[in-house]
Amino acid sequence: MTENRPDIRPLEDFSTLTDAQWRERLSPEEFQVLRNSATERPYTSDYTDAETEGVYLCRGCGTELFRSTEKFHSHCGWPSFFDPADSDAVETRVDDSLGMRRTEVVCATCGGHLGHVFEGEGYDTPTDLRYCINGIALRLQER
Repeated sequence: MTENRPDIRPLEDFSTLTDAQWRERLSPEEFQVLRNSATERPYTSDYTDAETEGVYLCRGCGTELFRSTEKFHSHCGWPSFFDPADSDAVETRVDDSLGMRRTEVVCATCGGHLGHVFEGEGYDTPTDLRYCINGIALRLQER
């Protein structure tokens, strides 16, 4: 899951890409999560319990989203982080799907769905936030 993606160019305007262009860049599973806000099955990502040092990039556009130093074991089935790499790397949106209000997390560069952020769950982290992120939406760049 750490393959290079030479087709991703940092200065590209991702807002102009069509669904067809996204489908060319992403696997069907990646497309469903990143572009259609699907959720991968829990405990299916290689990143869920990974402890490899590095940065987690958006699989859609290559933006640095999270660092391994902010990753923690939440035992929820998805990779969890207590803070993004940069406050401008992600955006949040109200998500009223599934009959409940949640806070969706998306990549600020390409708008790709990453997961959700939860507050006040009592984890022993500096922020008391849990960014619950679909591993399929990430690409680990080892350091």
